[in-house]
Amino acid sequence: MAQLLGQQALIAIVSHLLFITITWWALQGIHIERLMKPGKVMQTRVLLILVTIAIGTSVSNFFLDYLGYSKSLTYLVK
Repeated sequence: MAQLLGQQALIAIVSHLLFITITWWALQGIHIERLMKPGKVMQTRVLLILVTIAIGTSVSNFFLDYLGYSKSLTYLVK
């Protein structure tokens, strides 16, 4: 049981980091600095980091929920 919890934690950490990285890569194609006030470079970077984390973890949570639900479907047919 403890090993299963450890595996789930490892999968969750890897999933979160993977989707945050993919989101960061995807958001690099958007020129957010055009929408921000001139001279607010630090605020723009912080906003981009926070948006990346929010989107990445949301997508990761969706993926992990979907994975968990698909594993639970086996109990439906038993």
